[in-house]
Amino acid sequence: MDTSFLSRAPFGLDARAVAWVETTYRALSLQDKVAQLFNLLSRGTDPGELDRLARLRPGGITRYFGRDGEAERARLVAAQKAAPIPLLVSADLEGSRMSLPFGTQLPNPLALAAIDDPAVTADISRIIAEEAVSLGVNWSFAPVIDINHAFRSSIVGTRSFGSDLETIRRHALPHIEVLQRHGIAATAKHWPGEGYDDRDQHLLTTINPLSMEQWEATFGRLYRAAIDAGVLSIMSAHIALPAYVRSQLSDPGVEAFRPASISRLLNIELLRHKLGFNGLIVSDASEMAGLTSWCRIRAAKSQIIAGGCDMILFSRAPEEDMAEVRAAVEDGRLPAERFEDAVLRVLALKAALGLHEMATVGPTGAIARASDKVIADAALRRAPTLVKDTLGLLPISPRRHRRVLVISGGIISPLHDSPHEFSLPDMLAREGFEVTLHTQQPAVDPAGFDLVLYLLGEETLLTRGRIFLDWARLGGDFVGAMRRYWHDIPTIMVSFGYPYHLYDAPRVPVYINAYCTIDEMQAAVVDLLMGRHPWNRNSPVDPFCGLEDAKY
Repeated sequence: MDTSFLSRAPFGLDARAVAWVETTYRALSLQDKVAQLFNLLSRGTDPGELDRLARLRPGGITRYFGRDGEAERARLVAAQKAAPIPLLVSADLEGSRMSLPFGTQLPNPLALAAIDDPAVTADISRIIAEEAVSLGVNWSFAPVIDINHAFRSSIVGTRSFGSDLETIRRHALPHIEVLQRHGIAATAKHWPGEGYDDRDQHLLTTINPLSMEQWEATFGRLYRAAIDAGVLSIMSAHIALPAYVRSQLSDPGVEAFRPASISRLLNIELLRHKLGFNGLIVSDASEMAGLTSWCRIRAAKSQIIAGGCDMILFSRAPEEDMAEVRAAVEDGRLPAERFEDAVLRVLALKAALGLHEMATVGPTGAIARASDKVIADAALRRAPTLVKDTLGLLPISPRRHRRVLVISGGIISPLHDSPHEFSLPDMLAREGFEVTLHTQQPAVDPAGFDLVLYLLGEETLLTRGRIFLDWARLGGDFVGAMRRYWHDIPTIMVSFGYPYHLYDAPRVPVYINAYCTIDEMQAAVVDLLMGRHPWNRNSPVDPFCGLEDAKY
């Protein structure tokens, strides 16, 4: 058993921790070693879940949280107490609607890139880390270091730090440092790099089309920087990198398009050997169609480990999937050396986080603090970008723009209750505006309104495939989709999510990107619309999508 890698970065285990890994590994049965490779999805309040986890003994869980913070903390404490080996407890802590629902509501990566102040990113990262630790979370699937290049992409969108390489590096590295200083393993994702294919790996295997020279100058730089910063884990996604496979195989054929999550070339040869990453490689969710469109869902589990990942993310049928991986070990489809290495790296991550010395008393204390809300709200106020105001319309006031028509399709997210309505119209009403919500035809009488306000809430739309402005939804029907009111009524369009809607509405006279759909961001936008604070003019992406006419 080769454990020499345990003392090297990023694990950096001391002799006592190395001994724990070695002793624990030797004591595990084959079934328990297999179970350590699984990170199972946990959500809801199923009373049988804790018994199921105790029976399956997985290496970790990823928790999707409900709104009762104390109940969530108690659940995680109970899960840890029942686990013979401490659990990795992970979450997608990406901010905005991926903030803890009972914690401080925080800006997402694109909003932080718009602020472009690494000190603010460090503050927000500290809040994320401290709240996660107080809950019992020890692993975050962030930061996203994808490059926001394809503006129709639904999978990158607001989750990355924009399209500029240096901006991404400038914000991802402090995020990694702060999380890991607080005992939360950070995860750079999505290897080998998303953002140039406008499709969604939830639906198919996406393709990184860059040459290796281009890749080295972009994603290669970002991943090397994250590795140099000591990131403990990297998420291998269902993304192909044909250029690298073709550089290694003379005639790869369809193999050039194998997803990284099951690619030994991309995980072992490129990430481990060439880039020198010594931490844990976790697959992206193993039942996304980016993988299952390539191979059968059950066969994918052992291929994930054989292909160089150390942990399998999610399983709908863990008993059957664990049996498949065990059979692959026993019949040699999953080489013994690769299997051993994967289990050791899972244990090593636990030791690196100090879980082998975890106190019997679970996490305690306040999950969210009022002082952190002040910091977060101040950051949210700095994020919204005034992209253009060709009318000189802003600021607005009840005296000049009393009658407001709001046109909106609501806030839409497949990961949350969706759609639901914006709070912003009620906020405006409290400021003295008369607000009317547009619902159906007939056409609006321009004499009846002083302002039209489009509110767009498409922040995260995984599985839709591509993002576009749904005019038919906004207008109510086929005819309504073609109506534009801005020639007769002053009009403002605010996107609380995807920053590229000018592609579908290039001539809207006033356009604002606000990045996050949370109520706290809506309140910040109201303050900005009314002139109480100065606007941010920095865009972390090209909001004009390369269109000259969109600037006018």
